[in-house]
Amino acid sequence: MNLFDLFKLENKFKELEVKTHESNFWGNNKNSSIILQEMKEVKNKIDTYKNIENEIETLLEMSNLLLLESDENMLKELESSTKKTENLLEKLELEVNFNGKYDANNAIISLHPGAGGTESQDWVEMLYRMYTRWANKNGYDLKELDYLEGEEAGIKSVTALLKGPYAYGYLKGEMGVHRLVRISPFDSGGRRHTSFASLEVLPEITDDIDININQEDLRIDTYRASGAGGQHINKTDSAVRITHLPTNIVVSCQSERSQTMNKETAMKMLKSKLIDLKEKEHKDKIEDLKGNQKDIAWGSQIRSYVFCPYTLVKDHRTSYEVGNVQSVMDGNIENFMLEYLKKK
Repeated sequence: MNLFDLFKLENKFKELEVKTHESNFWGNNKNSSIILQEMKEVKNKIDTYKNIENEIETLLEMSNLLLLESDENMLKELESSTKKTENLLEKLELEVNFNGKYDANNAIISLHPGAGGTESQDWVEMLYRMYTRWANKNGYDLKELDYLEGEEAGIKSVTALLKGPYAYGYLKGEMGVHRLVRISPFDSGGRRHTSFASLEVLPEITDDIDININQEDLRIDTYRASGAGGQHINKTDSAVRITHLPTNIVVSCQSERSQTMNKETAMKMLKSKLIDLKEKEHKDKIEDLKGNQKDIAWGSQIRSYVFCPYTLVKDHRTSYEVGNVQSVMDGNIENFMLEYLKKK
């Protein structure tokens, strides 16, 4: 369906709405959740279209008034509103590029440090903060699923779910190795260090996608979360770790209140990983997967973040770069996403 075809979008929404009034709608939780999610996605498209349409009409009216009579305050308002509309159009431009199978889905992100101990673990924490800031600014809910603190500082590993329209579409281009160059705060000699961290991005697999996993291929362990306390620790052995033995894929979840809920969330994570691997290996069945994935090559970074001797963030795939590294670390990464989608 064309994102710009408002008539079709509105008709689609009406058709879905009719289904919600059927007598057995709420009796099937799986089916009702799928329909409600689709309604939300269609409604977001309609609202985006109408919002831009209204903004453009307002800009035209203000421009016509300024042609009749000069007004400095109105001119400033016109400039501000024009910038706002440009941002809305940029967002729409991104979403037009989302034609992948899972682009509209929620996203599961996992960050892991490279070699380098505390320095790399601190870099993971910085990146996690960057993506958290980006999520908050763009209206995405971020739910931490698994968190392992560094021994001295930073994060050994973290997995989170970002919920909202096109979360995977936006984040999929961020997957890869991220490189940091800075004067290390952990080096008493004040020397410059290079650190690496990897970001994995997977779509959350929705309930309507069937995937057959042999229960005999799973090893399920329960444990008590470790850490310094607070939100990252559980009081009971409710955390769950699932290992898919044929592929050696391991997923963990400790964010839910019960072992059952953690197991359910971990299974969703496992399904996402297996489907991603299945498509990469071009296999028809999960049973055919070998899981012979190559280790991440830390030299093949997708982006470099340089704090010293100058400040620069550069994407090596698109050559897009920004001199204000602090702005990027504060979550302003939309232009990197846009340039990647344009190149793709």
